[in-house]
Amino acid sequence: MKVYQKLTSDTTQATESCAEEEAADGKPLCIQKLSTWWLGGGLLTVAVLLSGVTVWVLGQVWWVWHEHGTPEKCSSVPESLRFDCYPERNVVVTQELCESRGCCFMESDRPWDSRGGLPWCFYSPDFPSYALESLNQTELGLKGLLTRKVKTYYPRDIEKLQLSAEFETDTRLHIKITDSRSPRYEVPLEVPRVRKRAENPTYTLEFSKEPFGLVVKRRSSGTVLMNTTVAPLIFTDQFLQISTTLPSKFLYGLGEHRGSFLHSLDWSTLTFWARDVPPTESYNLYGVHPFYLVMEEGGAAHGVFLLNSNAMEVALQPAPALTWRTIGGILDFYIFLGPDPNLVVQQYQQVIGFPAMPPFWGLGFHLCRWGYETSNMTWQTVKAMRNYRIPQDTQWNDIDYMEGYRDFTVDPERFNTLPQMVEDLQKHGQYYVMILDPGISSTHPPGSYWPYDEGLRRGIFINSTQGKPLIGQVWPGLTAFPDFSNLDTHQWWLENLNLFYKHVPFDGIWIDMNEPSDFMDGSTEGCSPEELDNPPYVPAVLGGSLFAKTICPSAKQSASTHYNLHNLYGLMEAKATASALIKIREKRPFVISRSTFPSQGRYSGHWLGDNRSEKKDMYWSIPGLLSFSLFGIPLVGADICGFSGSTSEELCTRWMQLGAFYPFSRNHNTQNEKAQDPTAFSPAARTAMKEALLTRYGLLPFLYTLFHRAHLQGDTVARPLFFEFPQDEATYSIDRQFLWGRSLLVTPVLESGADSVIGYFPRGVWYDYYTGSPVNSSGENLKTAAPLDHINVHVREGTILPTQTPGLSSWVSSGNPLRLIAALSQSASAWGDLFWDDGESLDTFERGDYSYLVFNVTQNTFTSTVLHSNVEATYITVDTLAVYGVREQPKTVTVNGKETPFSYLENQVLTVTALDLGLSQGFSIRWL
Repeated sequence: MKVYQKLTSDTTQATESCAEEEAADGKPLCIQKLSTWWLGGGLLTVAVLLSGVTVWVLGQVWWVWHEHGTPEKCSSVPESLRFDCYPERNVVVTQELCESRGCCFMESDRPWDSRGGLPWCFYSPDFPSYALESLNQTELGLKGLLTRKVKTYYPRDIEKLQLSAEFETDTRLHIKITDSRSPRYEVPLEVPRVRKRAENPTYTLEFSKEPFGLVVKRRSSGTVLMNTTVAPLIFTDQFLQISTTLPSKFLYGLGEHRGSFLHSLDWSTLTFWARDVPPTESYNLYGVHPFYLVMEEGGAAHGVFLLNSNAMEVALQPAPALTWRTIGGILDFYIFLGPDPNLVVQQYQQVIGFPAMPPFWGLGFHLCRWGYETSNMTWQTVKAMRNYRIPQDTQWNDIDYMEGYRDFTVDPERFNTLPQMVEDLQKHGQYYVMILDPGISSTHPPGSYWPYDEGLRRGIFINSTQGKPLIGQVWPGLTAFPDFSNLDTHQWWLENLNLFYKHVPFDGIWIDMNEPSDFMDGSTEGCSPEELDNPPYVPAVLGGSLFAKTICPSAKQSASTHYNLHNLYGLMEAKATASALIKIREKRPFVISRSTFPSQGRYSGHWLGDNRSEKKDMYWSIPGLLSFSLFGIPLVGADICGFSGSTSEELCTRWMQLGAFYPFSRNHNTQNEKAQDPTAFSPAARTAMKEALLTRYGLLPFLYTLFHRAHLQGDTVARPLFFEFPQDEATYSIDRQFLWGRSLLVTPVLESGADSVIGYFPRGVWYDYYTGSPVNSSGENLKTAAPLDHINVHVREGTILPTQTPGLSSWVSSGNPLRLIAALSQSASAWGDLFWDDGESLDTFERGDYSYLVFNVTQNTFTSTVLHSNVEATYITVDTLAVYGVREQPKTVTVNGKETPFSYLENQVLTVTALDLGLSQGFSIRWL
């Protein structure tokens, strides 16, 4: 590529002849084609010379021409490695447009479409990029300078970049590329500081000097995990792009999107820009999580996280490879080496933070709908659940409890008995959660609505470019939006919640519409014509603009512009809400948020949004919850039975069975549809739903322990099968089944009219959870019976599950005796653990106020070892031990050396009951 300066010219008058002026090398500028476009407010002239060189003329100052790839160079690029040089949507990419960027243009048999496909316009192998000018050692790694000598086709190139590579741990590499001269927006994530360079990194880092690129390899195998030399690095003010190859096609993460858990690399594009839209394939949805995990050949795994909050997209292609494109911030990558997929997710959470420990009641069953209409109607639903003795922990209300849909109000006529209902719930050991939206109503006489008046006085609302509160429209009508990047807003939010709590003593909060959602595009005054609202490149966002159904990106917030903070809005609101709950209730906060961003798990859980009452939505919920497990948000679930539309009895029964195994389990539907709580169905369906919930409540000690491990070290709760069987490639694409932890395999029925289900059972012995009957698998798909009143659940060999006699609420259940299930391995061993505390106090583990027990089976002996104990354990007893896989009937069973009665069934299940063993003391049970 060469750059020539021409101070004056009138290229619009050029003809198909040689221009009078000559280039610096003395060759005439012979034009064979000439086209002009308006681009970014200026005139772009593109001329194709007879020599095949393409000339760009921007305004009247610069002539820039590129020697685009020769036909030989272009044809040498395999289709799967063609990196798109013209990703703009809604543009018919012609040869002229493509070659104006100095790129290769080759038509193919596969047509271009508006959402992507095999690109006809792609980079040539010698397309110019940055050059690595210097590289020096630092205390933690390396620091270098990148320079670009030739301008790109997007405005405001950043000519000099700073590169840093820090070897933070043996399994974590941190690479940052940013402007070397001017600071750019960086996400204020609180990452633990590293003070010492890794001594024995499991990775190597290599560089290509010119054009610049970097290569990250796994030291043990030489596997290339990242290779950015395959396409040029582009870094302009509002367009950043970097591409890399992948070591395999097994790619996961990159949310929030609806689709299979395993991504398709067939020329698909994933867009990241928080948006209020019912979950739909190919759309950008509520949250943004630029993190992916790749399974490599041989079963190792690695992960990559781009810490960037601007609008972005990831283009996937079958090389396998991907391209990151973002329109602001910096390129801030963390690479995690695992090598086990569980370790990859743990290492990711060491950066973003481990999730909070939820209250025990938060793991119970939740019930909600938009359309209860009155507090008495809500209350009647709670009473009906009690009457049918169906477990329920928490009752919710949607926006219909408010007066005029205004936050921090209660409709004085329709919900006049709400305080009494909440009091009744809490007397029965149950809990209350209500919805809050961020949009604060702005249309009332001064002095009549304190949240807006006081917010206006304190200046805590997001402002337009004119410096006044930006006004949009949500449920209450015209609204202002709190700026949660401002700590003063957190105090205002706390005071509003505290005032409301004095009237309605809620237990948790559901924050919705926090993308933030706006029923109009931008604001009542529209958005500015400037480049924050209309950037040179817009990722493939739904609606075609960054302000479609949300506020203007140019809006001003305390920490930056909304352009930089949009994707952080839900996270910042969740942080303010969790903090307020702690101060108000002095207990663990329970918050469920729609919009999410990395580190959200520290403050809230998530539900998968406004799904539909369709069987495909039931299926899509599984890859959804598995993806959020990767993202460090284990408290996740979907609206059971679907939010919009009317469910059928069969669909809702099957969905209640599946939803009983969501980490966060809530049945929720919309107004003007049939009720879908368990009491609304026939006795048979109601019984099936009740049994599924009783199974969940029986498993709460095990589930609670999984959440403790998630909080302590970043373990997943709902887990894909390949996390436990990384050597078994057959598990890599499974997203119709999932595990709880390492121990429990859930195989739901997802088809209508079925009385059986086919599921994959990895190699080994799997025991029916309910009966203990063994299933021996060589690693195969097996068909199991699944009548309408049954969901298949199997226990993995070698595990011990702490379960409990289920009650009608978590509070009742938590005092009941334990039933321990030991599922023996083929070597007759097993292991499990139990974490136990009061279920609601803050920081019980950190303060040492908990009990932790480890269970083992070896040599026909079950032992319970107390590693840590507190007073809570003294209230709990172990009543039953069931041992699955005891191959021969024992002659005697002893408990702490004393002989005791037992039973033994032909399916090789040994059961010892009436044990009455204190949980706070170790014990042993032996069979011979």
